Amino acid sequence: MSINLYALSIDAKDPAGLARFWAGLLGWEQADGNELLPDADTSFRLRFLHSDVEKDRPNQIHLHLTSQTPEQQQETVARALELGGRHLDVGQKPEEEHIVLADPEGNEFCVIEAGNKFLADTAFLGELASDGTRAVGYFWSKAVDWPLVWDQDEETAIQAPSGGPKVAWGGGPVSPKAPKNRLHWDLTVPADGDVDAEVERLIGLGATRLDIGQEGADAIPMADLDGNEFCILTGTRE
Repeated sequence: MSINLYALSIDAKDPAGLARFWAGLLGWEQADGNELLPDADTSFRLRFLHSDVEKDRPNQIHLHLTSQTPEQQQETVARALELGGRHLDVGQKPEEEHIVLADPEGNEFCVIEAGNKFLADTAFLGELASDGTRAVGYFWSKAVDWPLVWDQDEETAIQAPSGGPKVAWGGGPVSPKAPKNRLHWDLTVPADGDVDAEVERLIGLGATRLDIGQEGADAIPMADLDGNEFCILTGTRE
């Protein structure tokens, strides 16, 4: 692999507060810089970046948390509410068994019912469910060298060879994109890799370079085929 998914970065008015919420919910360690270090089943961390932009639409990516039993599902919901989350009505049907919540800054996530077969081989953080086309799923599979584990009815999903969370795209039609997504991927190139070569490889897969980005001189801002922002971090990383 020549490039890695380093982190899913989340915009927040209160990065430290939102990091505490997700650390408490996921059970991940909170490190310096409002970053959460993943558990043993997950290959990327969560980062929380300051932004004063108001949330005015559903996020392009939302998290799915898994449950081993109905009791665990209710325990996860109760813990989320105690930490400052809330129930969210997005038009879900009464017969649907997953529970839709929002974190303290309104970011949507779902607590999935026990026995969900699609997420049976994942982790507690089971899925990053994304609004996106089939083509963008193919792009990310090639970009980070994660195999496609689902490709049906325009829906795609990828998963690290070692397992853990899936990243999935629901196919078209895709909702109008926000001026900037509140969640984006940060990628890193290994120490012995060639950053410029990786940028060109991603452009060859259909990505584009952006003129400006949120993370300053230590990152190369880019966008995937659907226009979703991502960054290649160029500073020293663990």
